[in-house]
Amino acid sequence: MAKIIIGIHGLGNKPSKEILQDWWKKSMIEGLRNIDEDIELPVFELIYWADILNEKPLDATISDKKHPLYLNDIYVPGKETKSNVNHEWRKKILDWYDEAADKIFLNEDMSINYSFISDTVIHHYFEDLEAYYLNNKLDTNGTALFARDLIRNKVTQILKKYKNDDIFLIAHSMGSIIAYDVLTFNLPGLKINTFSTIGSPLGIPFVRSKIAQEKKVVLNDDNKLKTPPGVQKRWCNFSDLEDVVAINYSLKNDFDKNKSGIKAVDFIVNNNYEINNEKNPHKSFGYLRTPEFSNVLLDFIQQKGKGFLQKLKDFFINKLTM
Repeated sequence: MAKIIIGIHGLGNKPSKEILQDWWKKSMIEGLRNIDEDIELPVFELIYWADILNEKPLDATISDKKHPLYLNDIYVPGKETKSNVNHEWRKKILDWYDEAADKIFLNEDMSINYSFISDTVIHHYFEDLEAYYLNNKLDTNGTALFARDLIRNKVTQILKKYKNDDIFLIAHSMGSIIAYDVLTFNLPGLKINTFSTIGSPLGIPFVRSKIAQEKKVVLNDDNKLKTPPGVQKRWCNFSDLEDVVAINYSLKNDFDKNKSGIKAVDFIVNNNYEINNEKNPHKSFGYLRTPEFSNVLLDFIQQKGKGFLQKLKDFFINKLTM
């Protein structure tokens, strides 16, 4: 069983797959070196879905900042990486907001209150997410296709290629919503060693309500949201407290454990991405080189495969707990 790292990028247009995949890889290698581990990465593939919603990728050679394909947030090495950053005052405010937002926006059955507020925010600031949830119709060579279906199908097909491998799945931003949906609704039987969400909006009441609604319709299940069933060892959720997309930074109380006993473990990190003296605490490159993420990645790389007796034991334990 080979080890494989798979990434799913977030919302917004991107540079080409080849460039973005290379930048993700450089970020992970940089992070490992920052914790004094000069180690070779397993095979890495980025699931690239920006081309479904955008005709052309962003272009780093364009210098006109007003050009629609201008690319500002290129990969640059971090100047300094800090761990255990203490934002206690900010954490308290976000914890209060998290609890208040649930009470205001979510009913007991996970239906949403004041949907016009979230709909307006998403319409103005998160076009990709709106296209995903409305399942916008796309005209491709005269054929009517639908955004959410195309995105999920692409992710599903690539994940299925590695169904016999040991998978470390990284999902950034909106990519974490797509990953959660695919692992829950499309590929519930796919085994994932480690699921890592970075800068994730999965805790936002509107997003959880959308998942719960589909769960009830598709699975005839209105119980509490759970860790995707195929996650076997860890779900690690990494959030910078200054990342507004991950404003509901903690997922441990929003998603119950799956049948394997896995539930989200939250890591508060310092995303040190900065370019032209401007910080962007939501950027994937910064998350991928944090020491907290790097240590989880290192643990996956160094894990040894199970022997026959352990596999047999796990088989009977799963049978007894099903």
